[in-house]
Amino acid sequence: MRPWTTVPALLVLLAAAACSTGPSLENQGEVTAPPGDSKHLTIGSAGFTESDLLARMYALLLDRAGYSTKIISVTNREIYEPALESGQIDVVPEYAATFADWLNAKKNGIDAAPAGSPDLAATMKALRALAAPRGLTVLDPGRAVDQNAFAVAAPYAAEHHLRTLSDLGRSGLPVRLAAGDECVRRPYCAPGLKKTYGIRVTAVDPKGVGTTQAKQAVQKGQDQMVLTTTTDATLDSFGLVLLADDKHLQNADYLVPVVNRSRAGSAGVRNALGRLDTVLTTADLARLNEQVDSWRRLPEDVARTYLESKNLVPRG
Repeated sequence: MRPWTTVPALLVLLAAAACSTGPSLENQGEVTAPPGDSKHLTIGSAGFTESDLLARMYALLLDRAGYSTKIISVTNREIYEPALESGQIDVVPEYAATFADWLNAKKNGIDAAPAGSPDLAATMKALRALAAPRGLTVLDPGRAVDQNAFAVAAPYAAEHHLRTLSDLGRSGLPVRLAAGDECVRRPYCAPGLKKTYGIRVTAVDPKGVGTTQAKQAVQKGQDQMVLTTTTDATLDSFGLVLLADDKHLQNADYLVPVVNRSRAGSAGVRNALGRLDTVLTTADLARLNEQVDSWRRLPEDVARTYLESKNLVPRG
């Protein structure tokens, strides 16, 4: 069993490390040193199920490739990203568009124009340009994407012949949307649904993103649609179905490993983690999340079983 460091003590350690180690962006010149290949790597998890699963899979793949790994859980990006720059963390699973926007805001301010977009190639180009001066390397994205998504009750979809968000827009139906309160102003939520799809969002019911309360409100007909994610594995249990984002409103939040270049930028790390790229799909990730969240299986067991089933690690 590889070590798993918990948050409370770690936050103090990483906060101090982020403040005292590693050059600031303003003092960094062009990154010209060859990529590093430390054999002892620390993998960061953002502390929620999906991130934990990915961190576990990264560790197993790196172990298989001859690296020694440990995993730490830090829920705050404001802590773990500087720790990644400074080498206190070597590898983290990230989301392309979200991380691009976060680094862009860090560099250019919170009012900067978004760096992420629905275009994966453009998003990756922007992300890599923002990451490289910080000593970070963004590896290739895989097939899995965890985007915002919108679901309706299955009987409601059947009654109104809805398969896509465009179908809902054309229907002219009034829609009360269960989501976070920030949905009112976010361009990829209520304003985007209105502008891109012509959906008549009459109100936002502030029940949170993909929460049980929000899904129950749609299941019971109190609301007509819920904001969730593409890897939400609980929709069937609430009798909900996703409507396809057929006009690509949502950003390209494909899963990408981000590494500290000076410690984990080698071909060995890239090749080890790249083995997951052509295997793991969005549907796979949803099922893995379900096994942890609904079936109460341990993330490390779920991660190992999945990799074994794909012949990426030997059966234990």
